[in-house]
Amino acid sequence: MAAKHIDTVFAERLAPRRAELEELFHSLYGDSPELAHFERVMAKAHADRPADLKRLDVAREQDPQWYRRGDMFGMTMYTDLFAGKLTDLAKHIDYLKEQHLTYLHLMPLLTMPHPDNDGGYAIEDFDTVDPSIGTNQDLADLTAKLRKAGISLCLDFVMNHTASTHRWAKAAQAGDPEYQDYYFCYDDRTIPDQYDAVVPQVFPTAAPGNFTWNERMGKWVMTQFYPFQWDLNYRNPKVFVAMMSSLLHLANLGVEVFRIDAVPYIWKQLGTNCRNLPQVHTIVRMMRIMSEIVCPAVVFKGEVVMAPKELAAYFGTPEKPECHMLYNVSVMVNLWSALANGDTRLLKTQIDKLDALSDNCWFVNYLRCHDDIGWGLDEDVERQLGIDPLKHKEFLYHFYEGMVPGSWSMGELYNYDPASGDARSCGTTASLCGIERAVITHDRPLYERSIQRDLLMHHAMGFLRGFPMLNCGDEIGQLNGWDYKEDPDRVADSRNLHRSKFSWKNAAKRDVPGTLPNRLWEGMADVRQMRSDPCFAPDAWVTTWDAHDDGVLAMVRQAGRRTLLGVFNFANRDATATLDSIEGVSLPRTVALKPYEWKIEVC
Repeated sequence: MAAKHIDTVFAERLAPRRAELEELFHSLYGDSPELAHFERVMAKAHADRPADLKRLDVAREQDPQWYRRGDMFGMTMYTDLFAGKLTDLAKHIDYLKEQHLTYLHLMPLLTMPHPDNDGGYAIEDFDTVDPSIGTNQDLADLTAKLRKAGISLCLDFVMNHTASTHRWAKAAQAGDPEYQDYYFCYDDRTIPDQYDAVVPQVFPTAAPGNFTWNERMGKWVMTQFYPFQWDLNYRNPKVFVAMMSSLLHLANLGVEVFRIDAVPYIWKQLGTNCRNLPQVHTIVRMMRIMSEIVCPAVVFKGEVVMAPKELAAYFGTPEKPECHMLYNVSVMVNLWSALANGDTRLLKTQIDKLDALSDNCWFVNYLRCHDDIGWGLDEDVERQLGIDPLKHKEFLYHFYEGMVPGSWSMGELYNYDPASGDARSCGTTASLCGIERAVITHDRPLYERSIQRDLLMHHAMGFLRGFPMLNCGDEIGQLNGWDYKEDPDRVADSRNLHRSKFSWKNAAKRDVPGTLPNRLWEGMADVRQMRSDPCFAPDAWVTTWDAHDDGVLAMVRQAGRRTLLGVFNFANRDATATLDSIEGVSLPRTVALKPYEWKIEVC
């Protein structure tokens, strides 16, 4: 009887979606027999789905906006750096509950080569947890414990590429033509040169070009990221079906959110820049339909480092949705830009562009993560404001490495390209905000102001449309881990500066008044308290407001008749926000702010 019920549920979910799913599949792959294979994969995944996750599916179908609640509060971390193994992490769930987390993003933890794995983003087995971290059962046990604590687990789904040590890549290198068709393999440079003429380089200094010569195979293979990461060929339906099978396998282990890594890159077409192609959206739409059939509790978060005009497409439409939410990369960058130069004009413009998107667009807001800060600002807007884009970018990355006179920051450059003048920035939030420099120099005024900067950034981030996500360690003011330079396996990647072991010694001071961990801990609690206001409801209206001071970001939230004002002074000076009221929005005429001060007021 249970099996019959399961079959009925699957059939009922499949029936209204089947025609669109088949149409989309045919648009990419014609009459491929892999469509039938794909449907069998979905049916088996549903049949194998644990009963508790099926109950969660039903609950989420009744509450499809669950991830948009005002009390959503996230954190991202590496399992090994935080605790060691998955079983060790499970022992620290109380620490996560203390912070009222509802969302935990663990960095890639599937089987990977060592040491060259790009922070876990080179995967050699999409179905199996890396033995150094634990087992699949450990992962399933952890997700169950997290669910009991009200925390949804997010994992990366690195679908653009595999490690060069993946079994498919090994078979390709051994000469198997079937698996060579899982990648982009060429006998000579004719076609690679045609791609390279149009396709931008991701890492022009660290990993120049888009192809790598494989001596064993005697072919050029597409490697847009690093030579040990082989791009998958999604023009081959077997690749798509195999990857979807792995995703559903992870979903059945209890993963509730998948961060789709590098999603704009997954479809390659000669003669294009291989970014944001229509076929990408076809694939993401099929993934969304698949999840609604097999595991409706699962949501997708896209990593789309693109301009706002390109972001909207990854949400799809209300009728045909794609990603549930996206990383708010552009506003993250603009927050750091505003902090460095005390000018919020670029930030305000970017927020306005995102707020103008349709209501189905939702963002995960953050300050730092495992990755670098890439200074992808809106150059057209910069020029309109009289800002030279190149000079501004150079100012920012030199400022955050502490090389600009008056800079309080301590970071490092990543992937500096002398030819283009491009570079990215690394460092923890606390160190980039000046706390590390203040500690080293014993500069008390700088220390106090740096803490203020740190908390300003978190409060401003928390006020934005979407929900906030901390980087593990931000809650206790963790500083840069310069010891990475002493590790031969880590020294080549400056992003390891902010990928250091979590300091449980410092975390123990979170309840000791006056300590740095205590002040940051209480600051994050204040952000959570702020977000408990009814104006953070999913359907609340949120917009920027003219403060008549370029150093001040003013934002208004409104739910029903309740209005909430947030003003944030990014300037290293006293400022006064002058606010005009309109019908339906009554604001205080002026709000005085000290350097890096913020105020949240009910109006």
